[in-house]
Amino acid sequence: MRVGYSFWGFVGPGITDTPDGGRSFRAPLLDALAARHQVVLLQDNRDLAEAGDDLTDRYSWHTGLPDLDALFLEWRWPLDGRNTTPCGTPGHTCDLHRQQDLLDHYTHRLGVPTIIWDLDRVLPPDDPIRRHPAVAVCEPAAHPTPGAYTLRCPVDDMALDAADSQRLASGDRPWPLVYVGNQYGRDAEFDRYFVPAARAHRHRVAGKWTRTERWPHVNFTGRAAFLDGQQLHRDALATVLLLPSRYAEVGHITQRLGEAVLAGCLPITPARIRTSTTLVPPQLLAANGRQVTEIVTTLNTGSTDLRADLLADCLRRLDPFRLSRQLQTIESLLHTGTTA
Repeated sequence: MRVGYSFWGFVGPGITDTPDGGRSFRAPLLDALAARHQVVLLQDNRDLAEAGDDLTDRYSWHTGLPDLDALFLEWRWPLDGRNTTPCGTPGHTCDLHRQQDLLDHYTHRLGVPTIIWDLDRVLPPDDPIRRHPAVAVCEPAAHPTPGAYTLRCPVDDMALDAADSQRLASGDRPWPLVYVGNQYGRDAEFDRYFVPAARAHRHRVAGKWTRTERWPHVNFTGRAAFLDGQQLHRDALATVLLLPSRYAEVGHITQRLGEAVLAGCLPITPARIRTSTTLVPPQLLAANGRQVTEIVTTLNTGSTDLRADLLADCLRRLDPFRLSRQLQTIESLLHTGTTA
């Protein structure tokens, strides 16, 4: 099959000033799809244009309307002042216009099987596109919107199989607690879980946080490049899995879980997240900031073996996130789940 893949972000490390969260899984996913199909990337080549990273020997970009057998969209949505402005306007990005052109041509006009991956949970439940006979909507949620399918943020099988919990638990970890990610919709969770622990432990928060006046004791260090964020996880004992409520209530788990565990950074997980007991061992579940503080203290004063045992458990629990399992879902939808 010839599969068109649309995303607004980077395959490689990209640039610092971007919220693109797909960089940890996008290349492995594209490579796995390309091993089975001919894959064409349908948005602008931002790797080359913005990051100066020439990946055209590995991936094929096309800004027209090539012949396709299937369409895969990382869903884009309106962002005022960015992709809703006229083309050519300063600051305009054409991701939304391009997505609509793709939908108009392939999905509506030709009835090409189309997968919409709603990674940010922004597609309204009553959007007519959900009822289109050629469309399957997917979400990284254990309990997705009715009619949608679960397609988790994938963890590369090879990375997971190669992970050694004892090795990951050893070495110097100067930061007891970190958070790598942006503020979007996380203030309440940050207040409840991270802020109390930040009073007791050396910590760092890397990401775009623009409203921080209420937390003068928190060490915000601004946006970090993608590779620097990965290194920060390797330098930390623990992080907190902070999810907006619209994610937490359906078990919509972001890529941060896999990123942290594969870096040996233990993911302390709010117990209120639906399916939280399947994600981490009981020792890493927290009901409030006091419990987060206590868990970090235990990890900071505990043995390497303790951390290794917890990491081994976390690695086992990543099995449902394996890339190979997500490919099974994608293949099923490409061949049988979407019919015009």
